[in-house]
Parts: sequence; C-alpha cells; structure tokens
Amino acid sequence: MGKFSYPKAQRNESVLDDYHGMKVVDPYRWLEDPDSEETRAFVDAQNEISKPFIESCPVRDKLLKRITEVWDYPKYGCPMHRGDHYYYFHNTGLQNQSVMYVQDAIDGEPRVFFDPNKLSVDGTVSLQGHAFSENGAYWAYGLSDSGSDWVTIKFQKAPSGEEMSDVLRHVKFSSMAWTHDHKGLFYNRYPEQEGKADGTETTTNLHQKVYYHRLGTNQSEDVLVAEAPDHPKWMIGAEVTDCGQYLLLTPREGCDPVNRLYYVDLQNLKDGINGLLPYVKVVDNFEAEYEYVANEGTVFTFKTNKNAPRYKLINIDFTRPEPENWSTLIDEDESAVLEWVSCVNQTKLVVCYLRDVKSELFVHDLATGQREAQLPLDVGSIVGFSGKRKDKEIFYHFMSFLTPGTIYHLDMQQGTYEPKVFREIRVTGFDASKFETEQKFFTSTDGKQIPMFLVHKKGLVLDGSHPVILYGYGGFSISITPSFSPSRTVFLQHLGGVYVVANIRGGNEYGETWHKDGSLDKKQNCFNDFQSAAEFLIANKYTTAKKITINGGSNGGLLVGACLNQRPDLFGAGVLQVGVLDMLRFHKFTIGHAWITDYGSSDDPQQFQWLIKYSPLHTIPKEPKGGQYPAILLLTGDHDDRVVPLHSLKFIAQLQHVLGEAESQTNPLLIRVDTKSGHGAGKPTSKVIEEIVDFYSFVYQTIGLTWTD
Repeated sequence: MGKFSYPKAQRNESVLDDYHGMKVVDPYRWLEDPDSEETRAFVDAQNEISKPFIESCPVRDKLLKRITEVWDYPKYGCPMHRGDHYYYFHNTGLQNQSVMYVQDAIDGEPRVFFDPNKLSVDGTVSLQGHAFSENGAYWAYGLSDSGSDWVTIKFQKAPSGEEMSDVLRHVKFSSMAWTHDHKGLFYNRYPEQEGKADGTETTTNLHQKVYYHRLGTNQSEDVLVAEAPDHPKWMIGAEVTDCGQYLLLTPREGCDPVNRLYYVDLQNLKDGINGLLPYVKVVDNFEAEYEYVANEGTVFTFKTNKNAPRYKLINIDFTRPEPENWSTLIDEDESAVLEWVSCVNQTKLVVCYLRDVKSELFVHDLATGQREAQLPLDVGSIVGFSGKRKDKEIFYHFMSFLTPGTIYHLDMQQGTYEPKVFREIRVTGFDASKFETEQKFFTSTDGKQIPMFLVHKKGLVLDGSHPVILYGYGGFSISITPSFSPSRTVFLQHLGGVYVVANIRGGNEYGETWHKDGSLDKKQNCFNDFQSAAEFLIANKYTTAKKITINGGSNGGLLVGACLNQRPDLFGAGVLQVGVLDMLRFHKFTIGHAWITDYGSSDDPQQFQWLIKYSPLHTIPKEPKGGQYPAILLLTGDHDDRVVPLHSLKFIAQLQHVLGEAESQTNPLLIRVDTKSGHGAGKPTSKVIEEIVDFYSFVYQTIGLTWTD
C-alpha cells in the first residue's frame, strides 16, 4: 500500500488536566468544538485521504452491485392489532425507510398508513418511537432528523392517517404513554438549552421531566407531572398500566438495569392531571430493575433481577408493598436468562428466555406461574413480538444468521398452542443450505468459558487461510444474539470469509453477573475475552492474525480501539464505528454521563485509575508489537449526539501523530466522517449500503481478500 501522508493537525500541549495529581495533556481539545472552522477543515482533510483510498478498491463496483442486489428483498415486521385494525412495517427492498401499512383484517387488503420516505428527499428523516391510543383512534409518532437522538412528536388519526396539529419538541429518550380516556399522553422532554439542539451539539443532557399533553392543545399548555430537580441525571420512565388506572414512574440514573418504582392512582386525582402528581414510592433505591408485566387490581407482576441475576417474575401487592410481602411467580432459571415477558389473552404470559445465546419461547399461566407449553423454535433469536393483554393472538419474528426472518402467528384461544407460519422472508440469490453456523466455546485468560458463533461456507477447510471479521460488543447488559445481515452473505459467498460473533462479558448473555464481570474495574475482561477469541481462531486454523479484522460500534468501538492498542500483533485491521474512545471525558457530552454505571468516571480517583489503563485515546503504543499498527478505519457521523464525533476525531489525530510518520507504518490510519448521519438508528438504506461498501472496500485492500463470483 505504501506510505500515507496525513494532515498535520495543530497540537496544543498546554491543555493539561489534573486528575487526582496526575497531569494528562489533551492536545486536541479544540476538536471538541464541532462548529469551529478548524474542526471542519480537519474533517475535510481526513475525508480527502480516506475517500480516494476506499474508492480505489478494485472490486468496489462488484461490492456495490452485489450488496445492493442482496439487500433488495422484501422485509416485514410483526403485525400489531390496534383498535379494529392491523398495522405492520414493510420495506419493498431498497426503500430508505420502512413504510407502515394498515389493513382492516389480518387477511385484508393493506394500504399505506405512514410513509417516512415522503418526509425527506434523501431518507434522513426517520421514525423513532410510536404509540397508539388505547382505542386505536390516535397515533403518536416521533421523528428524528439525520440520525439525531432529538425527536419531534406528532399525531395522526387512525386508521385514516389524517394529520393533527399537535407538535411536541425538545424530546429525547422519551416514553409515550396514553391515558385510557384517549385524551392525551405522558412523554419526556428536556429544558430548552442555549445554542442549537439538532444533533451536532455536544451539550450535556440533564433535568429530563415528564409532561402530560392533551390532544388539541399547544405544547406550552402541557402539564409538568414529574421531575427530580435534585437528581439532574435521572431519566424518568412513564407507563400506564393495562387497566388504565395507574401511572408507573421508573427513574433511572444511568444505563444499569436498575430503577426506582413509583406509582400514581389516576382515578384518585380529584382535579385530574393538572400539576405534579402525588406518586407513591414502592422501591426508592437503585438496587434492582422492575419492569411492569401486568396487574390484577393492586397485585402487580414485575420482571426483576432483585436477588436473581438471570431475572425472575415477582408479584407485589401495592396495598402491602414492603419487600417481605413480595412473592415469586416464576423463579430464576438455573441456566437461562429471562429476557422478556408479555401478558396476552388476559391470563397468559409469553415468556422468552436466552439459553446459551439462543432464544426459547414458553407460555405460562399468569395466576399460578405454571409453564403450559414451549413454542417450537430453531437456533436463533426472537427479534420482534406483538401482543397485548387484550389480544387473543400473538405474532413473533424469528431470525438467525442464515434465516432472514419467519413471522409466526399463534391463536392464544386454542389450548394446543400451535403456531402457524404467517410470513416467510426470502433473499433472492442466497442459498442458505451452502452455509452453516457453529457455536464454539473458548477459554479466556482467567479460565472463563466464552461462547462464539462462526458463520461460513459448508465444508470449510481449516488451513489458516480464511479472512475473518470478528465482531463484539460487551457492555451495558446488551446481548448479541444471532441475526441476519444481507451484506454479510456477500462476505461469506464472494470473499470466502468467516463471520464471527464473540459473546464476551459485559453483555446480558448470561445475566447480570455476566454484565458486571465486564464493567467498571472488570472492563479489561471484555478485552481479554475478545483477544482470546482471536487466539482461538488462529490456534484452530480458521485464520491467521493478519487476516483478522475486528469490528464493533459504540461501546464495541471502545472494545476494538482498546484491543488494537493492547495487541496490535493479533489483528490485521480494525473498523471502529461511532466508538467511545476518550474514557476520561466521555461523561461531559450529551448523554455520556449515563454510561458511568458501566465505565466509572475520571472524576473519581479510583475509577480514574481503571480508565487511564485502557482508554484508547491515551494508550496508543509508540512501538506497536508486531512492527506496526493494524490498518484502521474509524466511521462516525456529524449528527451522532449519542457518542459525539470528537471521540473519533481526537483518536485519529493522536494515532496519526504517534505512528503516522513511522517508517514501518504502511498500514493506513483512516477516518470517514459522514454527513447527515447519527449513531445508527434510522439510517436510510442508501447510507447503510454506502457505509458497508466502504467497510468491505477497506478490508479488501488491507488484509488481502479475493473476489469469487
């Protein structure tokens, strides 16, 4: 590839922070201002290097053509029964955003209810959250522009789709909970902030409050119903119970699966909803999570991890809410994680477990907790479900690494519980029978057994010759379960690749213990697990170090950055998407303070010591083991207000400064900054395909792939 000439970015060595007696220089602090001319010039200069290199890939046109072909298949979501109608999302193939359809009966003729593609020429306005009123007559929906977390809530009549005049702004991370009189809904918003709020700012998000909006009124008349002025970081979830009588408030302080639990009896409000609501505290600490499932009068069923790291169901009688009066409805499973529960057909519970990272689905009785049936499933994941308490039927969406999706329908009134295939999703030109998925377990540095999935052609010869994309996340109690990606089939089919997902610690694959084993002072376990995954692949002759590309996004970008720094000899390339890379200052921007529950904070002397040891920005090796740093591509978006782009900008500037001029560094150190795109949610199909083509073009040139028709 030859040497690269990188832009000379200004360094200000006088910017020093004192962390509990340790001085840390931050020479690229100026890149934290996304609006400065200097930052924009830096971004332009970086794109002028990365874009020509990526576009010079000799098979780029083939990649674009084939990825577009395999992406062009009809995609469907589960039908939802709302009011007297059914609604579902459908994408014909290459539409930038999926369209919402309505039909009068489950076998009726579908018609368009809401088409986000009409809201912007380039598809960058997307639907983010929606909720029907209890009678199905009104629909609230959130719109995001360019991938920002900021949302504008609007309203339509249903099923006509007639637009209403109500508009709610300053909304982010919001509930949408209708009162059962269909007159309005509870939602969350932040105070108006100085300066812009369009997704390109870095201002920290504090003081979220709960409001009640009455249909047909101006937002200025909305009623403030709950706030926590002494706790500016709290985000207060709001949910109306199935019976409509209670409002549940669930404050959270960060991303940990813990919340407080308060309730309001809406029927006892003498003056209606006209001010701060008189809530009753059931749980007033952050020791565990309580997720509402159902209630029979004052007896409430919650999914919880209280004394149950793999979760269980408990009953709490709000007339006797003391913990000694709580009872267990479904006990914790010895080896599977209780992922989610839905109450349907009045008295039945649909219960989804994750066992060794594979979904299992059961039906239980609400009154007794007794298991009544197991629903048949192949090896894979439930990625969609619809069914409310008053519904007599459910729909669920199954997916695997090689199955794009099967939607099942189950009539809950039949005692036999025999689901029927409602819709099977097929990809043109992809024969899944030629490929296979393996699950292997490998040993991490501390002896812990870690699962991984490997997807590849059948009959793979283990001779160390195969290019590998190794993906991981490992954080925030998020499980990475089997899912289908049309572009991944191109890597398997035409580039002879092996796609690997390592289910490292930090996620929820084995419950809260697994999560805690990869967070705070144990974060290094995530990196050790991921590096052990690569060593397993090499030892078992799937590949060699030079042919491994590691990939992750957001917290997974942190994973990739830390692993490249710690073991540059173990990987050929790394692709970091919207990564968290400055671990000393992440909590100072937008919603970053919510991640302290997983990472800790540099403001704390002990936690600073954890962070400085692995923060990618601060641990770039001057003399990388293996001779040079792996080829690296950072991907970020100018409207990412979740993990702001400054993480990627500062990291690439420091990486190029430390290693860019070294004679031995011939591997490229690149960044691609996209415009009108955010953290990932709602990204239009055209931009998704463009980014994937860039990804594979970069990998093709840096680890040496070969195209086979």
